[in-house]
Amino acid sequence: MHADIRTTYELGNKNQTTTWLECINFYKELATRFPQVLRFEQIGVSDSGVPIHAGVVSADGVFQREQIKREGRPVFFNNNGIHPGEPEGVDACMALVRDLCVEPARLAALGRTVLLFIPIYNVDGCLNRADTSRVNQDGPEQFGFRGNSRHLDLNRDFVKCDSLNAKVFNQLIASWDPDVMVDTHTSNGADYPYTMTLIHTQADKLGGALGDFLRHTMLPHIFSQMERSGWPTCPYVNPVKDSPDHGIAEFLETPRFSTGFAALHHVIGFMPETHMLKPFADRYASMRALVEVTLAFTVAHGAQIGRLRGDARAQAAQRSDWPVSWKMDEGNPSTFLFKGYAAKYAPSVLGNYTRLSYDRSEPWERPIAYYNNFVADVVVRAPSAYVVPQAWRQVIERLQWNGVEMSRIEAATTVEARYYHIQSVTSRAQAYEGHMFHDDMLLETRHASVQLRPGDYYIPLRQPNARYAVETLEPQAHDSFFRWGFFNSVLEKKEAFSDYVFEDLAAELLRDEPALAASFAQWKVDHPELLADQDKVLHFIFEHCQRFAEPEWRRYPVLSIV
Repeated sequence: MHADIRTTYELGNKNQTTTWLECINFYKELATRFPQVLRFEQIGVSDSGVPIHAGVVSADGVFQREQIKREGRPVFFNNNGIHPGEPEGVDACMALVRDLCVEPARLAALGRTVLLFIPIYNVDGCLNRADTSRVNQDGPEQFGFRGNSRHLDLNRDFVKCDSLNAKVFNQLIASWDPDVMVDTHTSNGADYPYTMTLIHTQADKLGGALGDFLRHTMLPHIFSQMERSGWPTCPYVNPVKDSPDHGIAEFLETPRFSTGFAALHHVIGFMPETHMLKPFADRYASMRALVEVTLAFTVAHGAQIGRLRGDARAQAAQRSDWPVSWKMDEGNPSTFLFKGYAAKYAPSVLGNYTRLSYDRSEPWERPIAYYNNFVADVVVRAPSAYVVPQAWRQVIERLQWNGVEMSRIEAATTVEARYYHIQSVTSRAQAYEGHMFHDDMLLETRHASVQLRPGDYYIPLRQPNARYAVETLEPQAHDSFFRWGFFNSVLEKKEAFSDYVFEDLAAELLRDEPALAASFAQWKVDHPELLADQDKVLHFIFEHCQRFAEPEWRRYPVLSIV
């Protein structure tokens, strides 16, 4: 280590983390002193106007993204500080990049692989420093806050992109197209001996040969190497009941999370989660080990990973059936040899209930159920193309940020199309990350001759980024744009009636529209308790009649060209 190039963590008592300004100045100094190794630049700004930076480390001084992609060089991406109260990855990345700059042998070991990193992603939260926001965490002495300047958790924002940070991230992933991503975190949850736990892109959801490679080759290597390095690692501890004794479930990371978002681009993603109750020095050391083990694997297998990702993209462009929602296969668990502490239950001194605690004086090691198999819950028949009307600018922007190929329709034309009619929607009672997220929906598939307007966007699915398009535009997908409320206005009926006038019209409508009369008769059988409510009765007739129908009401505006 160069004595004059030490990080805040190294200069202190091993229980301190860098500030945003210290971190950025550290990298700027490195880039000035080692311009043939490190390129460090601003790539955007946060919602509060704070610069967001990224760095590139190259063993032979090649930093241009176009050349790196043209030459097919492996790209390893390390994202840090998305939750600035979980900062060990920030400090570990600083030391790793410094060592690559000052140690020729370490740098040469990168070969053709390029290290791309974001030093601090949630820059707003990093500036909001205190020592109180992480209730159960052991150090460091001061740290940042989980929320950004809009009080958003950025690890729920990757698809909806409410923040400028997420826009920058989307564009970076699409332009750099990394092969492997490591996004560093600290975990809450049960107590156990492990310092390091690991979330990874769910292998079944990643699919095909790429998913098999992750499950059967890459993960066993990472776990074995972490054991050798002195940091035994287990899967993220997500108990199926109240403690790990009863088994743990693999985390189904949907695209709102970084690892799930990575899967939309066929990127192998990892989210290392160090344990909150372990000393900060241990969390730092295990995080550095995890990043280095994963980087070394990427260097050794980069060409193979690149081929598998290319094959996955090619296969996606040819798919006809798309899984868009997944569920745990409860009847098909595997096992994991787990190290745990005895779970104890005792009456609480605070209330009339039993509380859980862990007894570190009673460690145990035994196989536990590990639910790491997932099956498709919803499968859709993919169209040949989607058409997104130009009016839905927010949706179009996000597709463009992610490199989805599209063209604008030049002249009005009539096509046969499939679309969804939204029968019902169940939304969360409280806001979730700034949205009233739609948990459940009932859709009816309809077909019609539709006139496409000049300027609307035509999105063919025979393209490398088909997966991103399908999993954002199909409403039933885990984190579709519809679930996040991008199309909420179509759920609102725009016209209304005066009950004293409509009462007579309603009787006329029931006489003239047999289908309406039949559905109203069934509704009365199903809901006799509502017949005394004039508003409910009249609204049912108004909303189901043909004479006053609003064609766009509850009509999902994205068309599927079949």
